[in-house]
Amino acid sequence: MFEAVEELLNEHATLEERLADPAVHAEPATARQLSKRYAELTPITKAYREWRQAGEDIETARELAADDPDFYAEIKSLEAQREELTERLRLLLVPRDPSDDKDVLLEVKAGEGGEESALFAGDLLRMYLRYAEKMGWKAEIIDSNESDLGGYKDVQVAVKYRGGHPEPGQGVWARLKYEGGVHRVQRVPATESQGRIHTSAAGVLVTPEAEEVEVEIHANDLRIDVYRSSGPGGQSVNTTDSAVRITHLPTGIVASCQNEKSQLQNKEQAMRILRSRILAAAQEEADREASDARRSQVRSVDRSERIRTYNFPENRISDHRTGYKSYNLDQVLGGELDPVIQSAVDQDAAARLAEAT
Repeated sequence: MFEAVEELLNEHATLEERLADPAVHAEPATARQLSKRYAELTPITKAYREWRQAGEDIETARELAADDPDFYAEIKSLEAQREELTERLRLLLVPRDPSDDKDVLLEVKAGEGGEESALFAGDLLRMYLRYAEKMGWKAEIIDSNESDLGGYKDVQVAVKYRGGHPEPGQGVWARLKYEGGVHRVQRVPATESQGRIHTSAAGVLVTPEAEEVEVEIHANDLRIDVYRSSGPGGQSVNTTDSAVRITHLPTGIVASCQNEKSQLQNKEQAMRILRSRILAAAQEEADREASDARRSQVRSVDRSERIRTYNFPENRISDHRTGYKSYNLDQVLGGELDPVIQSAVDQDAAARLAEAT
């Protein structure tokens, strides 16, 4: 079992030698690529060595048990430990999403439900900002369109991992990619005078942030429009044409930004969004051609097409993909989102493991 891991151990040792060479770090792109692969292999190497050591300990305990029956109890304990290590190693060897350690652009968009939906979009935004804070990530609002009552018609956030390379499964995309889809809320809206429970929805779109080297965009393929930024109710915020809308003509993909004070800053942010959207579209097309089973995100914000329901009267949150349910909605909205996400991570890992075997 796990004979192929020996090759990964050799690769890990080779990478360790190369990263110890100062000449490698003279080329940042190469060093970054090697460090990324080294970080991917380190948990596998550690788990495999522990698994192999547990096997050797079992053999030793069996030899000792021939003279001392007390060692039979230790054999059972060691076998249980090795079974756990076997499962952990098997999961580590399941093919990973190559984008797992990427940062993300997360967009929350109001849908059906009018002003109540915009208020709920604001609740989701705060939930993600608090979750990012708990995870030690950096979250930055790069564009937003507020509603009259303080919610959001549309808001885009860049979420970045702090530090070096994340451990497998702990990157920003690895956790937040399961948030894409329609989120439904059931509660008495602030705009409801009769105390009736309403149902509305907001959409969440998550894309891995693209680096410039990943997406080639030609200036001739862009149409750039400038206009005056607007606030709630459509009133003009700036007296100059500082807001920027960029259209990628070959694909029709559009990105805009109006939050920054200068036209140049808004253009840079809009290009950042555009690159990620083009990369996401290219990856989705590749997935379709390869008949990949990766989960697709719902683009239409329809209450009937939901991934999750937030029920305020019962303080209940339900994930309809995984069956997860808990009655601590207030804590989840306060950033305690990890158990909900973990249910999706576990389901995805089980599916990948089944496919791999």
